[in-house]
Amino acid sequence: MDNGVGWFGSDDGDSFDLRARCAAALDHDSEQWAKRTLTDEASSRWAGSITKAGHDQWALAHRGHLAHIQSLETGVHTITHRLSRPIGEKGTKNAPGGYRSRHEWFAKSRRLHVLSDRLEREQADRAAGCVHVVRGGKRLLHTRHDLDAAGMTETAWRQRWQAERRFLAADGESGKRFGNETIRVTPDGEVSIKLPAPLAHLANAPHGRYVLTGRVRFKHRGEQWRDRITANRAVAYRLHEDTARGRWYLTASFTIPPVQTVPLATARARGMVGVDTNADHLAAWRLDAHGNPVGVPLRFGYDLTGTADHRDAQVRHALIRLLYWARRHGLAIAVEDLDCTAETTREKHGRRKRFRNLISGMPVSKLRARLASMAAELGIPIVAVDPAYTSKWGAQHWQKPLTTKTRKTTRHEAAAVAIGRRALGHPIRLGVPPRLLRHWGRTAPPHDDQSDRRGHRTIQARPVASEGEGTRPRSSTTFGRLSCIRTRA
Repeated sequence: MDNGVGWFGSDDGDSFDLRARCAAALDHDSEQWAKRTLTDEASSRWAGSITKAGHDQWALAHRGHLAHIQSLETGVHTITHRLSRPIGEKGTKNAPGGYRSRHEWFAKSRRLHVLSDRLEREQADRAAGCVHVVRGGKRLLHTRHDLDAAGMTETAWRQRWQAERRFLAADGESGKRFGNETIRVTPDGEVSIKLPAPLAHLANAPHGRYVLTGRVRFKHRGEQWRDRITANRAVAYRLHEDTARGRWYLTASFTIPPVQTVPLATARARGMVGVDTNADHLAAWRLDAHGNPVGVPLRFGYDLTGTADHRDAQVRHALIRLLYWARRHGLAIAVEDLDCTAETTREKHGRRKRFRNLISGMPVSKLRARLASMAAELGIPIVAVDPAYTSKWGAQHWQKPLTTKTRKTTRHEAAAVAIGRRALGHPIRLGVPPRLLRHWGRTAPPHDDQSDRRGHRTIQARPVASEGEGTRPRSSTTFGRLSCIRTRA
């Protein structure tokens, strides 16, 4: 912690604990670690909190560095492959083809040298354990060089910079009073901090503690938090400042017990809610146990513009509405097992900037993590399915049959039906919707009685409806039903 007073760090924001951790790199040990030095200046309890914050930030930068190297390796591999192919050669399903023109081939050959040099440099840094990390964030640091574009004054930037680099954090301790001896929060919201020895003269409570004048209140999972601190179970706290609102916030975190998985047959028993993830909304449709759409689809929108906190809140609001709807009907949720981290590179999609921006804007990883944690809290099973061809087959086989005169089914809603059917174990591609198969017990007939031109039926009727495949008497009722199948198939 830096930009504080006394032992928290120097006034110029040296962050000597983080600097010591970065200097130690992969060879850090008890001799190089800053905890021993901080213990002499503060206390063992606060020294552990400070060094843990620095180590967590270094570890996060180290993992991000690895992801960047993997992205560079993918780009180098893709360009190398495409340069080896003839110009104008079309790609296949599993491998891209050559570049479209000689000019593009030359430009990509030069980019290959740039990426190769960059990859070599990053690999050398990783081998040495070198990471580039800024306490407070690189984006905010770069904003200082162009305050006019950011719409900020130097004073406002300085206040935000100091606030981002100034915080208090302490891990929980099971068995201690209220689950945390360093930052203690009572059930009625009183917050007290255990001061280190150099600041003990500032204490306003017994045993060297400083009690804050404000009270805290937790609305989200407040009952769980109160149950934990009453039983003296570990709860971690983080105290930070929000300069935009002029407030201090206290964040509590604790470990949730592992979720018990349920059999797939149990999750499928009453049906499923198919959910299609898009850049600005979630399209959901309820399906029964037979895979038939029930009711009308719902759309849960979110706006992913603005700050990270705003985007996170938008995702949470959309998910909580979806989960409450699924819990009201007692159904599990089927989602696609998406992973777009390797699909957003310019080397893979070339000039398709609009498509790259589309898949880059989809909150895949954040939505998946949020959905899993929030669904576990409500006891709702989540079924992840293969995303292959769900949008294509859903639009091809379900969009038109589910469209009525009063409501037009979108491509995303049809994809939600396809996702739900795949999770239920039913095929997506059908000659006729299953809700019609239940009534007529047969598949779509050949086109105009010319089976050679139209081809044979793609599927057979269910065994329970085998009697419907026999010869039928000529009647107006039967003809009307067959016409309905032909027009809606």
